[in-house]
Amino acid sequence: MVRSLAVMTSGGDAPGMNAGVRAVVRRALDCGLQVYGIHNGYEGLVSGGESIRPMGWNDVGGILPRGGTFLGTARSERFRAREGRLQAVRHLVALGIDALVVIGGDGSLMGAHILAEEWPSHVEMLQKEGVSEAPHALHVVGLPGSIDNDLYGTDMSIGVDTALNHIVQAIDDLTSTAASHQRTFVVETMGRHCGYLALMGALGGGASWVLVPEEELDLRWHHKMTRAIEKARAIGRPHQMVVVAEGARHPDGLPIRTEELKKILADRLGIDVRVTVLGHVQRGGAPSAFDRILATRLGVAAVDALVQAGDEPLRHMVGLQKNRVVMTPLMEVVEKSQAVGKQIDQGFYHEAQKLRGEGFIRTLELIKTLTRIEPAAATHSDGAVALLTGGADAPGMNTAVSIAARCLMNEGFPVVGVRDAFWGLIRGDFMPLEWNELTSWVNRPSSDLGTMRHDLSAEDVQRVAETIEKHHIRGLIAIGGLGTYQNVVRLVEKAPELKALAIPIVLVPATIDNNLPGTEFTIGCDTALNNIVQAIDKIRHTAGATKRTFVVEVMGRQSGFLALMAALASGAEKAYLPEKGITLAELNEDVAALRESFQCGKRMVIYLRNENASRHYTTDFISRLLEEESHGLYQVRTAILGHLQRGGVPSAFDRILASRMGSAAAREMCAMLRRDRRDVLVLGQRGRGLEVFPLAQILDEINVKQGRPKEQWFLELTAMAEALAKHAPVCRLDGSE
Repeated sequence: MVRSLAVMTSGGDAPGMNAGVRAVVRRALDCGLQVYGIHNGYEGLVSGGESIRPMGWNDVGGILPRGGTFLGTARSERFRAREGRLQAVRHLVALGIDALVVIGGDGSLMGAHILAEEWPSHVEMLQKEGVSEAPHALHVVGLPGSIDNDLYGTDMSIGVDTALNHIVQAIDDLTSTAASHQRTFVVETMGRHCGYLALMGALGGGASWVLVPEEELDLRWHHKMTRAIEKARAIGRPHQMVVVAEGARHPDGLPIRTEELKKILADRLGIDVRVTVLGHVQRGGAPSAFDRILATRLGVAAVDALVQAGDEPLRHMVGLQKNRVVMTPLMEVVEKSQAVGKQIDQGFYHEAQKLRGEGFIRTLELIKTLTRIEPAAATHSDGAVALLTGGADAPGMNTAVSIAARCLMNEGFPVVGVRDAFWGLIRGDFMPLEWNELTSWVNRPSSDLGTMRHDLSAEDVQRVAETIEKHHIRGLIAIGGLGTYQNVVRLVEKAPELKALAIPIVLVPATIDNNLPGTEFTIGCDTALNNIVQAIDKIRHTAGATKRTFVVEVMGRQSGFLALMAALASGAEKAYLPEKGITLAELNEDVAALRESFQCGKRMVIYLRNENASRHYTTDFISRLLEEESHGLYQVRTAILGHLQRGGVPSAFDRILASRMGSAAAREMCAMLRRDRRDVLVLGQRGRGLEVFPLAQILDEINVKQGRPKEQWFLELTAMAEALAKHAPVCRLDGSE
């Protein structure tokens, strides 16, 4: 049984590592374990002394927004030698530590595995030196911390999402200056053996060309690139963006240098080319909401695995696969992670791509479609596919429209946009969508087509049928939330008597509320979540001014996704959810807990309230109640975030999700049109992959009265959020533990 554990961060730093450390420390303390923090990675483990310190509950307070790792990380040549590892074991044994949690990449995880494997022999050596007691084995659990996203056993590593956000933000910023000067930029991202950042950054940033290590280039690849850029400039696109991973290679295996790319483009095209090497800026800054939540979930799972460990030594990594926490043996993680690099070194690029997975391959193919100067196929003339964005706007809608439309055009199908959603279908208000114009829609906020809430009446449905027949609409891709789904249901119900409505339809989930059935994430919810978390981070900056409680109201309608996940990512002490409601007894408990928190030394407490958590216990009511019961111990303020949650350019997550869903919607539409099928399909992301469902199945998964799905995966994280955000389990009135 594990009684004491140590946590460390190793290798390159990654945003979100602090969230992982916080989760490990607080979960372990909550389980009654002694916890130590190892400073400066394996070097600190070898050095011992002050490098290995006990960790208390409050030692990890306030670190969620901080980038990097407050424990520090360093390379250790001493740990590579057996004598150095003996020193590490000596220090662990002296403190009675029998478990180690390591957050890092494949090298860090390999070091942990070796240490655990050698443990018995090191203990035997120490016993000969006079050490009487030592744990018979060292349990080791790894957390994937690498911005390259090159670790087997997890769909995403800690830090990847933040790095992607930095990349797409940089491309957005560079695009504006490139347009001003008609320049072409070459942007280098990290990724020695993994092109994930470059590939997804190019997709989310709308780049003109991308070069990654996993793709084999033909001998004349640079001719193709220069011709494509030359054609783009000729048709009125004077600024271009070329994204290259640092590990991209020539056909002969030699590395492609950014200065070399600059020279090729400048000499062949006679254009102004600038190079931007993003470098370590990709690692920096506050972690995104996704990375905080990922690290927290994995940190808690690591401790739970150790608490439940038996006599057999645990040597595993916890990762997230299909949105579920899984355990993978460390050696399997290391061997399969390093296998991709070996395949690339040997020139087996096809095998390297297969190891990356189907999603990587499909994204590479999608990029090739989107970087075309014009569609591959000639346009058919017999009717068009209509695209609309319905209900409330959501960041990423423009991305989905752009990708879906261009994928349809590439297959030869004409496309039109519907202005103002279903009002546009009623009035026959369409706008042409042009290939070259759509390339600039990827990073635009809101929806350029317009979104207008309107519930279709029987008369409206009749007029929609007339519009579809008059304008020869062959299919419909509807991007939106619950209201959009319900309007499509109204059209489908009338299709037997109004034959014009019997057309193929694909529904794409897009709403910040994340309240749709059939999908774990909707387009827009990640951007909204980041907006909320950033706002809370700024509220916390005022913590030193005076003792305050903030009641922050967030959107979400009947879904508590935004409130709960924002609480988990920001460290908010409470989240009032519509799924649970609010009771008077609960409010009494919260008042008591609030008073105790401030007596224990807290200077700020954040309570989050979903806008529909309760009809009567409003944000104003709760703030007045807390103020009345404060008795001068603290002040109370409210913050209603409102529409700033919808604002801003879409996050990298939302752009990538919208791109994948847009291309999938186009693929399904093309298949139905070619087979003369008139199905009504709904897209959803479950786990890592996209799935397609018949509309009838999706309707069975929603509670119409409550306005949310019957099953909501995120609610299982409620207890975790509450446990990690509370004040120290044991404290005195002076605030110490």
